[in-house]
Amino acid sequence: MTTATATQTRKFALGRYATVVTRVLTGLLFATTGLNGFLMFMPAPDPSTMAPEGVAFSAALYATGYMLQLASAVQLVSGVLLVVGRFVPLALAMLAPMVVNIFLFHVFLEPSGTVMALLVVAAEIGLAWAYRDRFRPMLKAA
Repeated sequence: MTTATATQTRKFALGRYATVVTRVLTGLLFATTGLNGFLMFMPAPDPSTMAPEGVAFSAALYATGYMLQLASAVQLVSGVLLVVGRFVPLALAMLAPMVVNIFLFHVFLEPSGTVMALLVVAAEIGLAWAYRDRFRPMLKAA
């Protein structure tokens, strides 16, 4: 094996491990937050420490009677799929609108969580890039 080939093999292995670690950590994050939507085992943030716009938006979602449960179910199912490594492109596609909403919520309504939102966006984009070959058939014009 030449030096160039060995270096390429190491880079490929490192990229593959980074993808697996990102996939599992992102899956654990979404599975945990999705499960919390049903079991409420994490303390809710104190509304007095949040921006009023963020509180109003969250209250409106709660008032629908179904939106938070739907969002929690999508997060839970997608998170579990990411953790176990099955149907990963489907999980990423299901999470994409949620990730966009998380990012925009923190940019426009609740700036305190912007750093975490950026990490979630980076993980989603990185995983979508790692699985880009799986998305190609979906993106072909019919």
